[in-house]
Amino acid sequence: MAVQILTDSTSYLQEAIRKELNIRMVSLNLSFGNDSMREMDIDNKTFYTMMAEKGIPTSSQPSVGEMYQEMKRAVEMGDSLCCIFLSSDMSGTLSTAQTVRDMILEKYENAKIEIIDSRSNCMQLGFAVVLAARAAKAGKTLEQVKEAALETIKRSRFLFIPENLEYLKKGGRIGGASALIGNLFKIIPILTVEDGKTNVLMKVRTKKNAILAMVDKMLQDIKIYGVGEIVVLHINCQNEANDLAKLITETINIPIDIMDIGPVIGLHVGPGAIAIAYYTEKPMRK
Repeated sequence: MAVQILTDSTSYLQEAIRKELNIRMVSLNLSFGNDSMREMDIDNKTFYTMMAEKGIPTSSQPSVGEMYQEMKRAVEMGDSLCCIFLSSDMSGTLSTAQTVRDMILEKYENAKIEIIDSRSNCMQLGFAVVLAARAAKAGKTLEQVKEAALETIKRSRFLFIPENLEYLKKGGRIGGASALIGNLFKIIPILTVEDGKTNVLMKVRTKKNAILAMVDKMLQDIKIYGVGEIVVLHINCQNEANDLAKLITETINIPIDIMDIGPVIGLHVGPGAIAIAYYTEKPMRK
């Protein structure tokens, strides 16, 4: 019995990685009024053009039907399944998965399905998925694959910077007065995800200084806990992402992948956002 991996679209894993490690994915959804779509079916350029024209959409968890079909497919192959999803504080995806697992077990009583709350999103979620998938590919048991994901969550961090505070304001993640004052004085928050929720790590004057402070925070972590892998993420600011990846590579001399942040997470921070996700050799948290 092999172990299959299932995650959701907010991990933003590149298709090549998913194919290499046989990672399954369900998609969260977006709605502009009556116009609905799967996140996996729309590219960033099209999405942000639509958002500029129609306003900020709503997002919702994957459908029960899509989740059921993905779980059923793995079970019918005789495999066990390790599911790793974005934070339950950010989405009902995990709750949907638990409901669907119960439905699967009613029909396939011997099915083995583990469901993990990553307590994050983007590549902090993605690293948990990738390391679990590597363990599965190496022939590890379901329990060992689950442990690989949980250990990665303890060793990872996600830091991100918005271009401005307008999208956080529109999405209800920051008050109107705070957004107005922040934009007026070019105060940029460095955001992170801890215990499943988005928090402000620090506030810095100008985006350039925020990027340098974000890198410095990562270097502090690496000095204490060692370095695993690092990814630069961005929303429609490829040149800035290239410059950030180059800066990191020149500083610590390891290869850096560059990835996009998609619509469901991106609608809260907006175009121009830039981020670092990484994991360390030793745990950063219990």
